[in-house]
Amino acid sequence: MTDWLIPDWPAPEGVRALFTTRAGGVSMVPCDSMNLGDHVGDDPSSVAANRAMLGQALGATPVFLQQVHGTKVLTLEADSAHGQQADAAVTSQRGIACTIMVADCLPVLLSTLDGAVVAAAHAGWRGLAGSQGSGILEQTYASFMALAHMTPAQAAINTIAWLGPCIGPTAFEVGPEVRAAFVGSHPGAAACFAAAAPGKYLADLAGLARLRLQALGITQVYGNNGSAPWCTVGSASRFFSHRRDAGIHGNGHHTTGRMAACIWRE
Repeated sequence: MTDWLIPDWPAPEGVRALFTTRAGGVSMVPCDSMNLGDHVGDDPSSVAANRAMLGQALGATPVFLQQVHGTKVLTLEADSAHGQQADAAVTSQRGIACTIMVADCLPVLLSTLDGAVVAAAHAGWRGLAGSQGSGILEQTYASFMALAHMTPAQAAINTIAWLGPCIGPTAFEVGPEVRAAFVGSHPGAAACFAAAAPGKYLADLAGLARLRLQALGITQVYGNNGSAPWCTVGSASRFFSHRRDAGIHGNGHHTTGRMAACIWRE
């Protein structure tokens, strides 16, 4: 699809990645048109058609997870079933796409430089913060390293990461508990929060993810730099946004579609 994002990063030969947008599907308003979420009140036949279209575009099988803002990581095999509860996926298999659905949360894609192992993680603030400094990125990286048979030192220099579109630092207003969840275990995270209204902060989700990746030793990080074009809230014609559209439609989760970030070995 012409409007979908192809990551601009030095992916190894045989590793492909993409990020879908609203464009190219069959769903009706307010999930128009490329909604991939089966939990947002969209017509199931539209979701199925959109998912089939995605698989065709990938030339691989996307495996959809039931994401719960947790830190569980699923290792995908050739016969992995859809709908398993997890917030990240890793694989060394060919033709299977690690697939994360988002509508403001941050998708993070990983690949080894030799292209042997790939991963995708769903990083909303809860999953990213995790507990005691260990969240979805730390858990994903642990599974990723194990599958690649690498030590942390080897993995750090042999891993590249790409951050996709998410709610941007001018739109993501949070309370003090969100700031505390990050700063408590990583004082440097304070730089990713700007004071807004009394008792409110504007949070830089992509910036927080970069800090966590850096702490793991991953320095080759591409994609979302916190600038306006990456903000899901600010680009209504291109991106779904839960926070923006919940305000418009006012009916909880059934308000907006889901986009997908996919990474796979050909």
